[in-house]
Amino acid sequence: MEHKRKLRPVLAPHSAEEEAEINRGIAEDPDNPEWTDADFARAKPVWAFPELVAVLQHHGKLGRPPLAEGEKKQRVTLYLDPDVLTALKADGKGWQTRANAALRKALGL
Repeated sequence: MEHKRKLRPVLAPHSAEEEAEINRGIAEDPDNPEWTDADFARAKPVWAFPELVAVLQHHGKLGRPPLAEGEKKQRVTLYLDPDVLTALKADGKGWQTRANAALRKALGL
């Protein structure tokens, strides 16, 4: 099964007139003013609000919490034989996780 990468649409940049109109709209919106440096300095990550995180995760609007530095996986470049890669990808999505599990098992970890 071959998976194709999803392509994002290429958006044309705004003209100067469109950009000015967008900025006017931002400036005129009393309910959502543009953030200042002070606003950004006071900002906290969503993870600082566990109740909100629980609601967002329950509704599928937020991914997993970030892992501790020692638990994060590391990106590597690995060359595999074509038949090995085909076998790993045969069951579809999640093949890298299955490859990691197979390596852990083979190494006795």
